[in-house]
Amino acid sequence: MYAIVDIETTGGFSAQHRIIEIAVVFHDGEKITGHYERLLNPRRSIPSFITGLTGIDAHMLSEAPDFAQVADELWTLLEGKIFVAHNVSFDYNFVRQAFEQEKKSYKPKRLCTVRLSRKIFPGLRSYSLGRLCESRGITVTDRHRALGDAWATALLFGQLLREDGTGEIARSIKGKEKALTLPPNISHEQYRQIPCATGVYYFHDRNGKVIYVGKAVNIRSRFDSHFSGKSKISLKSEICDISYELTGSELLALLLEAMEIKRLWPKYNRSLKVKATSWGIFAYQDQQGYQRFQVSKIFPGIKPLMTFTSHTEAWKLVSDKTEELALCPKLSGIQKTSGACYDYQLGKCTGACCGEESPDAYNQKAAQLWSGRSSQQGERFLIKDQGRNREEEAVLLVEDGFLAAFGYIDQTAQCQEIEEVMHFLKPVKRVVETQALLQSYLTKLPADRIIPLNGMQ
Repeated sequence: MYAIVDIETTGGFSAQHRIIEIAVVFHDGEKITGHYERLLNPRRSIPSFITGLTGIDAHMLSEAPDFAQVADELWTLLEGKIFVAHNVSFDYNFVRQAFEQEKKSYKPKRLCTVRLSRKIFPGLRSYSLGRLCESRGITVTDRHRALGDAWATALLFGQLLREDGTGEIARSIKGKEKALTLPPNISHEQYRQIPCATGVYYFHDRNGKVIYVGKAVNIRSRFDSHFSGKSKISLKSEICDISYELTGSELLALLLEAMEIKRLWPKYNRSLKVKATSWGIFAYQDQQGYQRFQVSKIFPGIKPLMTFTSHTEAWKLVSDKTEELALCPKLSGIQKTSGACYDYQLGKCTGACCGEESPDAYNQKAAQLWSGRSSQQGERFLIKDQGRNREEEAVLLVEDGFLAAFGYIDQTAQCQEIEEVMHFLKPVKRVVETQALLQSYLTKLPADRIIPLNGMQ
C-alpha cells in the first residue's frame, strides 16, 4: 500500500518552518483507494509570499488543529505504507520532523516520483510536477494546494506503476545489497536510505554523538569510499548511524561542512579542527607619504584591506602583486633592508625605497593591489545556485565576505521583494573558513548568479 503525500509549509526548512496543509492519497498498486486532507495551524505567522503562492492565509488556519492534534490520526493512516512524494526528501523531512516533536520515530520506505520518472520516462525537458503532468496528459487542479498536488502525483504514480517494464520501482523499494563490508553497526536498511545526492553527512557513535562530518556530490558513493578497501578501523567500528542534510549546491555543501566541523569538532575530522587564525593585509603611509603593506594577524578594532585564513595565502598575494605592479618589495614588507631594496639594483624597482619615485606616482600603482579586491566590509549579496531538485534554487546570503544565511526557493515562485527571499533563509554563525571558500568560488560563478544587495532594503 502506498501513501502519496504532499504538503504546504511556511517556508523551505523543516527545522525552522511548519506544515500548514497536508494531503495523503492512498494507492493499492492498481488504483486510488481514498484520500486524507487537513489544514494545520502552524502557531506562527504566514508569510505573504506563501499566501500568494497557495492561497492559504491566517484566517483559514485560525480554527485548524495543529500537527500535535492530528499526529495520532495521521500516524495510523501512514503506518506500514510506502511514503511517496514528488521530491520525496522535502515532504518526508517535514513530516518526520513533525512526528519527532511528538516523540514518534517515523522511518518508512520511500519512493520519489521525480527520480522514478527520470528512469521510466527518460528524455523529458523538465521533471517538475506541472510540466511532467502536462507531458503525461494529467490535469492538475488546485496547483500548490496539498490535495491537488498529491492527487496529480498519485495519477502520475499510477502511470509509473503501469509502465515500469524493468522493475525500477521494486528495485527502489528493496534497494541494492551492496557488495562491500559495511561497518558492523550499520545495517543494510540504514545503507539503503543513504541518498545518492549532494549534501553534508554525519557519522554518529552509539551515543548519537557526531564523530565525523563530510560533504559529497553523491553521499552514498562517498560512504562507499570510506569503507571500501583500506579504511580507518577505529572509525569503522565506532560508527553506528549516519544522518545527512541535502543541499543540491556543491558550494553550499562545502560551506556547511566547514561550519559543522567548527560547531561540532568531530573526533575524526582533522583538516578543519585546528582553530583558524585570520590573517590580513594592512596598509599605511610612512612619514615620507609612501604606501606600505604588511601581512599580519587580525586583531579586534583594526580592519585589514583583505582577509585570509593563512599567512601563506596573504603573503603570496602580496608577492604576486608586488611583481605584477612593479612595486617596491621593501615597501611591501617582503624585503628587510636599511637602504634601497635589492630589486632596485636589478632594475625591477623604480626607486620608491630611495626617494627616486614620487609618493604620488608610487601610491597610484600601489592602489591597484587591492583594486577590485576590497576587504568586503559592508558588502551584501545573494548567490543563486543549484537546488535539491529542478524545481528549486539554493540561495546563499553573503555579508562581509562570510556566509550569513542560506535557504531554498521554488523556481516557479515570483519573489517581488528581497524581504520575501530573506524569509526563506536560515541564519548561520560566521565561520572564517567560509570566507576563504567563497573567495575561491566567486570567480567561478556566472555573473547572473550573483545579486548585489548593497543599497537595497
